[in-house]
Amino acid sequence: MSVECFVTGGSGFVGQHLLARLTATGHKTWVLMRNPENLERLRQQVSQLGGNPEHVQAVQGDISRDGLGLDEAGMRSVSSAAVAFHLAAEFTWGLTIERARAVNVQGALRVAELAASQRMRLLMVGGFMLQNLGHLASIGVDHQHPENTDWPAVYRRAGGYEGSKIEAHFAVIRCLQQAGADYTIVHPATVCGHSESGHIVQGQPLAELIRNLAQGRFKAIPGSPQHWLPLVSVDYLVALMTCVAFDPAMANRQVLALYEHTPNLHGMLAQIAATLAVKAPRHHVRIGLLKWLLAIPGLAQQLSISAESLNFIQTQRFDMRASEQLERKYQLAHPDMASALENTVRYVKGYLS
Repeated sequence: MSVECFVTGGSGFVGQHLLARLTATGHKTWVLMRNPENLERLRQQVSQLGGNPEHVQAVQGDISRDGLGLDEAGMRSVSSAAVAFHLAAEFTWGLTIERARAVNVQGALRVAELAASQRMRLLMVGGFMLQNLGHLASIGVDHQHPENTDWPAVYRRAGGYEGSKIEAHFAVIRCLQQAGADYTIVHPATVCGHSESGHIVQGQPLAELIRNLAQGRFKAIPGSPQHWLPLVSVDYLVALMTCVAFDPAMANRQVLALYEHTPNLHGMLAQIAATLAVKAPRHHVRIGLLKWLLAIPGLAQQLSISAESLNFIQTQRFDMRASEQLERKYQLAHPDMASALENTVRYVKGYLS
């Protein structure tokens, strides 16, 4: 059954793959775009990824503006949507608290308010660290009573990007619960490229990790042999997102999209290095020490590593039983991650050369 959808962040990496999957299965999509003149370029990308570009329509707007910047015609267009997918966020390390809140928190609330007012189901992308309760507590988040959280202190500990994603998560849930509106939240691990093509865009965290290793900037492995950076392939992620977004049983629920057999960071870097034909780092450095070193002026820029990014390298393992139940229900399976990672590395290597 075809359902009209409203998508923010459709021009981004995950957004492009989401649009391809939605339109390939017959869903008409309205994509919020600051510059609708770029629609044809987006349609071409959707087509290359296997979607139907005729089902992609642009509506001019911006999550950083009141009412998403929608005019009357834009509001009429999106009001026909039954599901809103919110993927848009400003992703960069070093965001100020003011900028992070203005875009990532207030922007998410604007999308939630629109979804509630139009009785759309909201599918929002969170992040796997929101499922790491120990980490949330360590940076000062009261996940049971988030209204008691000292958010400026959280931003100081976690950085603008992660702090804003966490604050937005709790703010959106509170907003939609008060409005009596439905939501579903998908928490992805670090997103790997497409399992077959390897497609990934520049600027993605994994692509930057691969770039740094290729350029010899990895001198040591952050953390211990127990530390890992969990992955999920983009094709698995968007398949799961579309399944839960249209499933009435998933209303007001959260799901973790993560490949639990991702190797530890040492093993992952060794595999990437082998594909790149470069030397892999062998020795570990404590994350606390590495953060201290990165505080030295100019060193973080020289190494192309942000202290904020190290927060995502953890020893925490996750309870995947709920996700596994959904996989059986939807007949989903993670692709072979070793192959997906190799294809991603080859794709990144292509635009480095």
